Amino acid sequence: MGVAIRTAGDGDRDLVVRLLDEAFQNDPVSGWVFPGEEYRRRTHHRLMAAFTDIVLAEGRIDVTEDGSACALWMSVPADEHGEGEEDDGPAQVRQAVDPGNERVEQIGRLTAAVHPSGRAHEYLWMIGVAPGRQGEGLGTALIASVLDRCDREGLPAYLEASSERSVRLYERLGFALAGEPLHLPDGPRMWPMWREPRGSK
Repeated sequence: MGVAIRTAGDGDRDLVVRLLDEAFQNDPVSGWVFPGEEYRRRTHHRLMAAFTDIVLAEGRIDVTEDGSACALWMSVPADEHGEGEEDDGPAQVRQAVDPGNERVEQIGRLTAAVHPSGRAHEYLWMIGVAPGRQGEGLGTALIASVLDRCDREGLPAYLEASSERSVRLYERLGFALAGEPLHLPDGPRMWPMWREPRGSK
């Protein structure tokens, strides 16, 4: 009855990129980064590929056994978000994905600026569910498996929700709004959300 989940490897790269590309084609933030349906269809997958490569190298990607959903996680140490390498990350992603699109870089800088620092935590970078499988609880199962570990290990978790609908989903999983929404210039909002481990004092 449960959802079978496994950790993705390099051989799953194309599957993960396709899942994220399909799942986020109509997402408000993706629409802001890549305005216009035709432009988004041609270019959006490159950003999803860049994200996938980063997380395969530095984090963890969970996929459902049937390949219908995936979640990208990064373990953020307590001293993250200092000076140096991370500052160049958004510019490098822009150069690799779509050099003429400043919003590719801007979204990385804006989200990094609101990302909490000082405490180690698990960061849910993205979660994608195949459009025909949404509403079946696959995303919840993927997230819950990591949150169970967070609770056991006393680790908080963090994410940025890209729609009010997803805010409500994450609230049901124990996340709470963390400060004011992030207003993208001339675009939609994102909602930083934080979850304290359950069972902690």
